[in-house]
Amino acid sequence: MTPRPTAPVPPGEVSYEFFRASGPGGQNVNKVSTAVRLRFDVTRSASLSDEAKARLLRLGGRKVTGEGVLVIEARRFRTQEQNRRDAETRLSRLLAQARRRPRTRKATKPTASARRRRLEAKQRRARTKRERRGPVDLD
Repeated sequence: MTPRPTAPVPPGEVSYEFFRASGPGGQNVNKVSTAVRLRFDVTRSASLSDEAKARLLRLGGRKVTGEGVLVIEARRFRTQEQNRRDAETRLSRLLAQARRRPRTRKATKPTASARRRRLEAKQRRARTKRERRGPVDLD
């Protein structure tokens, strides 16, 4: 898998919360807070344009709270540092995607040969259906 482009994570706009992760891990899982909850306030961010904020809120989906805070939880790894880096990477990918303006669709017309092929296909289909019909009774 090729790495997707990432945007730098704004340092002052991100807060971290560390908590105990569930799942396997032996005694370590009950004692060490390795899971990370990263919070990024999209609506108050100074590093994003209004368009990028709107795109990020849409991209975040269920990860965005009602107040416009993006919450990313990372608990895939066994160390706090790896989970923190994982959360930052996921945020930076979302930021890069939100900053990229989507291309506007340009209306195009079908080519003459495409129109001709379409009409020929319609005629073939109509001929097939016509031939399937039974004889017409004129009585």
